[in-house]
Amino acid sequence: MKKVLYTLLFLLPFTVSASSGAKLESADIDLTDSASLERGAHHYVTYCLGCHSAKHIRYKRIALDLHLDEAEILKNVAPLGAGIYDQMHSAMNGHDAEKWFGTTPPDLSLIARSRGADWLYSYLKGFYTEKGKPTGVNNAIFKDVAMPNVFWQLQGTQTAITKTIDGQEVITELKLEEPGQLSPQEFDRLVNDLVNFLVYVGEPVQLERQQMGKYVLFFILMFIILAYLLKKEYWKDVH
Repeated sequence: MKKVLYTLLFLLPFTVSASSGAKLESADIDLTDSASLERGAHHYVTYCLGCHSAKHIRYKRIALDLHLDEAEILKNVAPLGAGIYDQMHSAMNGHDAEKWFGTTPPDLSLIARSRGADWLYSYLKGFYTEKGKPTGVNNAIFKDVAMPNVFWQLQGTQTAITKTIDGQEVITELKLEEPGQLSPQEFDRLVNDLVNFLVYVGEPVQLERQQMGKYVLFFILMFIILAYLLKKEYWKDVH
């Protein structure tokens, strides 16, 4: 129970920051795109798993849902030495993480459900250079975030263009100051694949639920029709 309360308390700043008024970009989420999900899983292990676990999903489940061979998942997605039945646990010690970042990085299994795909997409693209910050960067979506920009080599460095509105300094644009290893279009696809994967992790059975929902609604409709006809039959002789 304590862990649940601590998790909720930690996520509270995330919820508050969503009301900052920053404009969110739209993520292109397609859970039927297995190639995108596989790329997203690979990006997660490469760039995120060092700090953030996703302990509610196993590599076995990813292989089954994406219709991929287990050996392929272990080779292309899972970190070296991981087993097919392993959960996606971070190797970082919680005590060290708190010492280095000031707080323990949260598990991201449900982050897409609590935050939304557009928020995540905009957040991961929203880092900009700001001198004086411990990590050297800030974020347009989550002000004063403790997380460093792990994509800076791929994305490049951005600067914030601000404007004073009603006495408050507001970020109106992020300008690419120094290009990274990827073009803006390539980086957008990388981030979108990663967010697509996190949406999948938040509810792996989402497609099955949606498919089953059609049959449930059809059953309810048929039941209503039958109930209506039965009611008419029973009441036709009542005057």
